Amino acid sequence: MKGLKRIIARDGLRRTGACAAVLALHASAAAAAAGFAAPTMPAPAGAASSAGGLLRVSVALLVVLAAVLGTAWFARRVRGLTAAGNGGLEILSQLPLGARERAVLIRVGERQLLLGVGSGGVRTLHVLDAAGTGSAAGAPAAVPARPSFRELLLRSLGK
Repeated sequence: MKGLKRIIARDGLRRTGACAAVLALHASAAAAAAGFAAPTMPAPAGAASSAGGLLRVSVALLVVLAAVLGTAWFARRVRGLTAAGNGGLEILSQLPLGARERAVLIRVGERQLLLGVGSGGVRTLHVLDAAGTGSAAGAPAAVPARPSFRELLLRSLGK
């Protein structure tokens, strides 16, 4: 029993020493904090401060707008570069025919294809070969060429 009392007494002294160290640390922190003055708010500067703030906001807005425009330019530039690297497939022209329909002229290698694109799908309307001769899909190849305005004018003048 005497041994148990000694162990309890020693354990109590250790705990008391730890508590005393914590209290001393807290007291020194409180004393150090008392030596510092509380921060004070600066007096409002008035118009000079608001003009500087307005200038900073304007500069930030210009930076954001420049970043958006730069990103749009870069995206358009990259999209133009990818059209050349996709195996010779290139969109030459598009013409809207209705709300959901359009005619698209594409180049595939040496050929040009006129496609009809609509909600029902994509159909080949006309194929032009490298020599410029074409055949319509499902139609005869012999289609008379339209004379140009110059040819019509010369014919009408008798030349």
